[in-house]
Amino acid sequence: MTHSGKDVSTARAASADIAAFIERAKAVDVRSEVKRGRLIFALDATLSRQPTWDLAQSLQGKMFETTASLGGLDVQLVYFRGFMECRASSFIANGEGLADLMSRISVRGGETQIGKVLQHVRREAQGSAAGALIFVGDAMEENADKLSVLAGEIAVLGVKAFMFQEGADATAAAAFKEIARLTGGAYAAFDVNAPKRLSDLLAAAAAYAAGGRLALEKHVSNGGEAARLLLTQMR
Repeated sequence: MTHSGKDVSTARAASADIAAFIERAKAVDVRSEVKRGRLIFALDATLSRQPTWDLAQSLQGKMFETTASLGGLDVQLVYFRGFMECRASSFIANGEGLADLMSRISVRGGETQIGKVLQHVRREAQGSAAGALIFVGDAMEENADKLSVLAGEIAVLGVKAFMFQEGADATAAAAFKEIARLTGGAYAAFDVNAPKRLSDLLAAAAAYAAGGRLALEKHVSNGGEAARLLLTQMR
C-alpha cells in the first residue's frame, strides 16, 4: 500500500470511480497549524459488506462531532475489495468530504486483506504519528498468526486498533479480538440492523484518536456505554 491515494495493489489500471476517489481525496488539504489526532478508518468493501458500507457512509459524520474541541482529527480512508485491491486516500481534515468519497466506491467480491491494512498502518506510523486504527468488517480469511505479528508491530509504534465486527463469525471474532488485545485497543460486535451501536462505537474511537484516553473517559462520564466498553478493554 502506498501513500496519497496511489494504487496499493497488483490490480491493473484503476476504474473511473477509483480515479475520481483518488483525485477528490488529493484535493482536500489537511490543516496542520495545530496538533491534531490522526485516525485510519479501514473498511472491508467486499461484496458482503454492502449494508455496512452504506451504514458507515451515513454514520461517519458522527465520528467528528466532538473532535474539533479536542484539537481536530485528520482521517484517512482505507478499503479493500475485489482481486488484491487495497487503497488509501490522503489524510482529510475532520473527515470533510469523506461521505462523498465513500459514495464513489462500490463493493466487489473478494477475500479479506486485513494484513495489507495493517502493513499500511505500520508504514504510516513509521512516517508520522497515527494514533488509532478503526477497522469494520465481518470476516477474516487470512493467516491469524501473521496478522498477530503485524498487530504487535503497530503496537510498538503506538497505534491502537479498534476492531468492530458485524455479525458473529467465530474466526473473525477471534482474530479481531487478538489484534485489539495486542495493540491495547478494543473489540466490539454490532448488528447492521441496530445502527446506533456502530455510530456510538465510531464516535468513541474517534474521540480517543483526537484526544487520547482522557477524551474517552469524558465520553464515559457523559453516559457513553460504547466508550465504557472500549475503555474497559484498553491498556
